Amino acid sequence: MSTELHTEIPSASGERAMALYRLMSKVHHGDKRVRKALSSGEAAMSYWPVDGQEAMSAGAMLALADGDQLVTTYRGLGDVLAKGVDLRGYFAEILGRRDGLSRGKAGAMGIHDPAHGIAWTTGIVGAGPLIANGIALAADLRKTGQVVLVSFGDGATSIGYVHEAMNMAALWSLPVVFFCQNNFWAECTSYGRYTRTERLSDRAAGYGMPGTTVDGSDPHAVHDAVAQAAERARSGAGPSFVEAVAYRLQGHYFGDAMAYADQEELAAMRADPPFARYRQRLVDDGIAGVADLDAIDAETVAELDEAFAAAVASAPPDADELHRDVFCANGSEIASTGQVHASMPGGDTEELGLVQAVHRTLDRAMAADDSIILLGEDIGDASGGGMFKVTAGLSAKYGEDRVRDTPIAESSIIGAAIGASLGGLRPVAELMFMDFLGVAMDQIANHAAKVRYMSGGRKSAPMVIRTMVGMAAGPQHSQAFEAWAMHTPGLKVVWPSTAADAAGLLTACLTDSDPCLFIESMKLYYGGGKGPVPTADYVIPLGQADIKRQGSDVTVVTYGVMVHAALEAAKEANEQGISVEVVDLRTLVPLDLATVLTSVRKTTRLVVAHESVGFCGPGAEIAATVATELFGVLSAPAQRVAGTYTPVPRAATLEAACRPGAAQLLEAIRRIT
Repeated sequence: MSTELHTEIPSASGERAMALYRLMSKVHHGDKRVRKALSSGEAAMSYWPVDGQEAMSAGAMLALADGDQLVTTYRGLGDVLAKGVDLRGYFAEILGRRDGLSRGKAGAMGIHDPAHGIAWTTGIVGAGPLIANGIALAADLRKTGQVVLVSFGDGATSIGYVHEAMNMAALWSLPVVFFCQNNFWAECTSYGRYTRTERLSDRAAGYGMPGTTVDGSDPHAVHDAVAQAAERARSGAGPSFVEAVAYRLQGHYFGDAMAYADQEELAAMRADPPFARYRQRLVDDGIAGVADLDAIDAETVAELDEAFAAAVASAPPDADELHRDVFCANGSEIASTGQVHASMPGGDTEELGLVQAVHRTLDRAMAADDSIILLGEDIGDASGGGMFKVTAGLSAKYGEDRVRDTPIAESSIIGAAIGASLGGLRPVAELMFMDFLGVAMDQIANHAAKVRYMSGGRKSAPMVIRTMVGMAAGPQHSQAFEAWAMHTPGLKVVWPSTAADAAGLLTACLTDSDPCLFIESMKLYYGGGKGPVPTADYVIPLGQADIKRQGSDVTVVTYGVMVHAALEAAKEANEQGISVEVVDLRTLVPLDLATVLTSVRKTTRLVVAHESVGFCGPGAEIAATVATELFGVLSAPAQRVAGTYTPVPRAATLEAACRPGAAQLLEAIRRIT
């Protein structure tokens, strides 16, 4: 396959030439306005100049249709200006003002303006292409005809995310344009010091897509290359890679003097800036007179000055803005008190294991809602229906468009799920083992969990991440990271202990407006979680703990597989005259502390248990809260039973010593009774 998109670059002419100039003027003067404010002390903030890259942004954005979507980076502020961002909202956002697009909570690194096709801006280098794939997937499945252009710098091409995304986009023929703005610098490192690739576009051939390199100082060259790539994507032919090359004339950040650059070369580049060069080209070609261009510049500057002044006049956000938009309906990590707990429906039941319960729930949800799609490694029938057969038969029933085998690339899976949720779908992404959270946590913590907050509540990421805590699989396939997940504002965390709870909780996750991490225990796959499950559909609302056993002497608070260990310990304790109440949290975020506190008020004693590492674990948070709220009520110090501060070993004897069970729980119960 050729790596060139052969385009003829026509001379500047007519209406398009002037449209390009208007956009270049907006980018150029918008950048100058911010730098002027920073230089004068009118503003104080982090800022990344785009001087010298005006033609890249102008050419690329003009080549897109109105409904096409942009995903860019914190250095792509020229992109958002050229795409038509609301200027007052934009300036107010980068200044951290209440009237900002996200009420000042995202800043320059998180410009989001869906009304003008700006789907997402990220401060994480190289992460945008992963999300762009998901938006494009949603557009493809919903037949919207939209194209997604993802803009990133040359430095980002050294990051694995970009390569993962290009592979996935090509594999699925997604309508994506990978637009690389090569400004010769990866932050402060020159091009030749981080790659041996002569042209970055040459890499496109390795992923089965066309690539081209154009002069990024010529807006017509950029426009034509992007227009051809966009048309290719819109026709269903798949993605393209466009590299636009132009020298960055300012430092990576405002205040960076570029001491690392060759000063003679830099001076020469600054003496012939692309904006001035294009302006002269229009005059020389007879397209416009100097007075015409001066008028455009004056009009642009006036519009920018007015918007900037309005942003400066805008008040900072109120303190109560801090806690808004972390979760839907301004919820928090703690479940509301006084809620009415849902009961299991009566009527017929069927005996199901955890695998069967999750499968049935997914099946019914997909039948009822065609926006639900499944993404994951080996989940399709052609690949065996998942490692644990949770998704067996679903691709045959709903098609491979909705049940997608993905490459082995957890960041790509989660990134695509995020983008798909931004595009109006409800993806369910499977991470085969919870250990792989480490591979995907950037996408989860920095994007999925922050979409609502960084968009000022205008967008959310309604998605479910299913994952499993293994056993007998050694240090890299047996870890429980729920504490890490709980420490991520904006992410809900669920861990059922029974098939019946799994069905009701997963149904709740599939209709929730926030991203949910749904954790399954491998140990419960093999019989431990089996039991009667109502045949009728039902929902167990998130944030509602369950009393699995009533008692009066000691409260044991736990979740997941440890619920069964607690019930076993409670049975043995009862034979010794100790009455144990077992509280199954079921949901870790939002955490139902009200049920915990009510139970401990009755029993006056607390044991908290989980199989993950005890040090800084969830048990510490619960014990601290109980100690604070019920200090005068407790008859004994709270006890924590948890995993050892070690990796999970493969040897069965060592794993048994690492992970607590009924014996350790019983010992803790006896200590305080």
